[in-house]
Amino acid sequence: MNTEPNIQTYIDTLFSAFEPDLKKVLVENGTLKTFAAEEMLMQTGQNMRSTMLIVQGLVKLYREGDEGNEFFMYYLQPGDACALSMICATKQETSEVMAKAVEPTVGLLIPISLMDTLMKEYKTWYYFVLETYRNRFEELLTVIDNIAFKSMDERLVFYLEKQFKDLKSRSLTITHGEIAIDLNSSREVISRLLKKMEQRGEVILHRNYIQYLK
Repeated sequence: MNTEPNIQTYIDTLFSAFEPDLKKVLVENGTLKTFAAEEMLMQTGQNMRSTMLIVQGLVKLYREGDEGNEFFMYYLQPGDACALSMICATKQETSEVMAKAVEPTVGLLIPISLMDTLMKEYKTWYYFVLETYRNRFEELLTVIDNIAFKSMDERLVFYLEKQFKDLKSRSLTITHGEIAIDLNSSREVISRLLKKMEQRGEVILHRNYIQYLK
């Protein structure tokens, strides 16, 4: 007996505010796609044939520089959608960001051919898209504020607190080098700042993970 959630179950659970007719359209036209941890969902320059609703797992969005350096933007969790993929899919443009599964992830793919119809005919989808844009804009404002107005130690504390909150865990499996990449810093700087946090009793540093004590 197959006990895996189907599209109807995901929509009823995560997108319960959608009107019945919209749910029916998504069930009939959507496709579930599974991604392994570390697998890319979206890459810079990729043509978008669909938009994606995250129904399981965790996705990291980031920008990649000309020299291959990365800059962390935000996470997508179950119930979220990628605003940038919505824009690219609707306007048939290529992606300007990277998206990678942090853990095994399932996405509900919605064909771009439906985008105009969904926006025009289903009010709950229209409001969902607007809310998605607003949430992602606020995420980006937070990123900008951290870069422009906060020191690196303040940015590190904020980054870790958000990681623990988003992952709903008191420990974070990540290396100092990976944090440095996300914050566009060096491993040496991050290691020094983490050591100071440990001395203040805020975290405990292990080989490949960080335990949160606050």
